[in-house]
Amino acid sequence: MLAIFKREFSMYFKTASGYIAFAIFAFLSGYIFVSQYASGKVNIASEITNLRSFFVVLIPIVTMGLFSEDKKRGTEVLYYTTPTNIASVVIGKFLSAMALFGIMFINVLVQMFITVCSGGVIDAGTMGAIVVYFFLTALFVALGLFASAVTDSQIIAAIFSFLIILLIQLTSTISALISSTFNSFLSAKVFNIDPEKLSEFCSNVEKFINWFDPLSKTKDFRYGVFSISPLFYCACIAGLFLFLTYQVLEKKRWTQS
Repeated sequence: MLAIFKREFSMYFKTASGYIAFAIFAFLSGYIFVSQYASGKVNIASEITNLRSFFVVLIPIVTMGLFSEDKKRGTEVLYYTTPTNIASVVIGKFLSAMALFGIMFINVLVQMFITVCSGGVIDAGTMGAIVVYFFLTALFVALGLFASAVTDSQIIAAIFSFLIILLIQLTSTISALISSTFNSFLSAKVFNIDPEKLSEFCSNVEKFINWFDPLSKTKDFRYGVFSISPLFYCACIAGLFLFLTYQVLEKKRWTQS
């Protein structure tokens, strides 16, 4: 696993993907921080929350080549024709992507230091935003890893992870739209449904869809309200995608055999 981690992590600095991700993250975090600093109202928790919105771009860039690039280099076959532990391969690649995001986050830590030196305050909300940042990063990286494993094309892997992450980020909007659609359709006289019961039903539909939204579950962390269950949920979803990635590779191994 350590060898896989070292190789994949070093590849980020030998290819354009790592530098592109660094540049985008540095520009966005720097722009947000400078804008807040100029206005005299620095809010690191708000900055981190805004940066998470760009996972839809950053995650595909970082993860799209984790497995599809092996196909291009011709090293993929080694995973299937040697007694390599596939789980170690998956975990090694996952940790390399997480390490890259961790290094990119140093930029925010420097901003926190500047904020404290300027008399600002780093409160519980900021710490909560940091915790959520890394848990959501783990979830989306695992998703991107799965996307890279199911296709031989980096472009398709990037598009797939982009669309899924975008849908997750728009879950609250989608749930409200579905609820409104149900309400408009079922409120017709032909159905003769009691307005109060219909309103309750539509509200429950919206709550049900939002229950699956990791962003909605973790939104209170930026206000300093901590809870274990949202983090456990994110960890479980990340674990699920890592397991699915492992199963995809295992299937390919038996096919190669």
